[in-house]
Amino acid sequence: MEVLVFKTSVQSPESVHKLTPVLNTLAGFNKWNFALDDCDRILRIISPTVKAQEAIQVLAKNGFDCEELE
Repeated sequence: MEVLVFKTSVQSPESVHKLTPVLNTLAGFNKWNFALDDCDRILRIISPTVKAQEAIQVLAKNGFDCEELE
């Protein structure tokens, strides 16, 4: 199982709630999470099929910055 880690501009639980349907569609229910208390507001996606660019595009379409961390 691959874990993708991203730095995001998501700052609030309300924003996470807004993104929940699209992230569930992209990665699957309970296959992603945010660490909003981290300074980089980390998004982790656990999936063997999701590509980093897909996640970046999904967040961008919803008004958020997202960049993959290595």
